[in-house]
Amino acid sequence: MTAGPLSDAERIAWLRLARTPNVGPVAFEHLLHRCGSAGAALAALPGLARRPVDIPSMAEAERELDAGEALGARLICLGEPGFPARLAALDPPPPLIWTLGGADILRLSCVAIVGARVASAAGQRFARELALALGQAGHVVVSGMARGVDGAAHQGALASGTVAVLGGGVGDIYPPEHADLYDRIAQQGCIVSESPPDHRAQARDFPRRNRLISGLSRAVVVVEAELKSGSLITARLAAEQGREVLAVPGSPLDPRARGTNDLIRQGAAVCEGVEDVLRVLEDARDLADRDRPPWTGRPAEPSDALRQRVAALLSPTAVTVDDLVRAVAAPAPEVFAALVELSLSGEAVFGPGGTVSGE
Repeated sequence: MTAGPLSDAERIAWLRLARTPNVGPVAFEHLLHRCGSAGAALAALPGLARRPVDIPSMAEAERELDAGEALGARLICLGEPGFPARLAALDPPPPLIWTLGGADILRLSCVAIVGARVASAAGQRFARELALALGQAGHVVVSGMARGVDGAAHQGALASGTVAVLGGGVGDIYPPEHADLYDRIAQQGCIVSESPPDHRAQARDFPRRNRLISGLSRAVVVVEAELKSGSLITARLAAEQGREVLAVPGSPLDPRARGTNDLIRQGAAVCEGVEDVLRVLEDARDLADRDRPPWTGRPAEPSDALRQRVAALLSPTAVTVDDLVRAVAAPAPEVFAALVELSLSGEAVFGPGGTVSGE
């Protein structure tokens, strides 16, 4: 993995590899270690996938870089100076991010505040006041710039700095009524995205956006959320990433409190004000202070027979990679390499929490 600025050629290759269909963070990390560089991985991709691969051209990658430059945005690749340490500590980490504004703020202690889009007036006030208090205590508030709780949290934290993580690119202002908020965050905080700068958000982009929100943060506070809510996905991702999860209790008569009350039943800390968040942060270790363990897996080249055995065991029901290794009864590095190759051909899908399923 890179430990410094990339050369121009490797930067283009890095971007092309990250934008190749079916090359998610898991496959990206494996390919870099297996092949030694993004350029070598691009050359090996068709053979590993056993089919033609739609690799973006150099011209397409250069157009993305030009689009970011036109916005004044910055591309930061994993391992380069400025890449957030908390994101680098994820397993697997995102290969790259685009930032617009002051990226140095991402190195500070961050707390996410998320919640319902159709939030109550009381919920929005709580989010705004909590964000203000966290900023005054020296923490940066992270959220998703959505309507409701997200927007209120950003507004409360503008004076101290706030981070908006978008599902679309850093140039995608959504919802449109947050155009002024977007401008102020870009000037006083930072806007972050994994997507190309001019990409318009689609439903499939938001789980990745939520993973970045929790990944950047030491703790996630859920203010209001129904039982089926994207905010609960963010809370689950936070728990999987080793972050602290807090929830604001609410009336059992309000559907927007059912998700937060359920989080508390599952063990989330109760948040009734900034003191609760500060108490949790005081006891929690900041992952930004911890280096991610170095890659210890050896590069492996699975046989055709092993690849077929692994493929035969996959189904639409997700299982852990560890369970699959036990079922195959083969060395873990070889099984994992076979899974990466199957993911490149669209026959396997890596999911959260170290799971994998078949198409």
